[in-house]
Amino acid sequence: MGKISKNARNSSGQKVSGGKDFVKVIVTQKSEKTGGYTYKEVIVHKDKVKEALKGEN
Repeated sequence: MGKISKNARNSSGQKVSGGKDFVKVIVTQKSEKTGGYTYKEVIVHKDKVKEALKGEN
C-alpha cells in the first residue's frame, strides 16, 4: 500500500500553484526472505499518482 505526501498547501493553509504539482509516492514492500520492509520512493506529477501506484503492484 502506498502513501502520498501531502504537499498541496503552503504553511498558511492556502492552495499554491506551480512548484506544488509534484508529490512523493512511497510504496512499502515486505521481503519474504527476511520479513523486513523496504520502501521505494518516486516523485510524480499529481495527475499521474494512480498510474504510479498501479505500476508498483
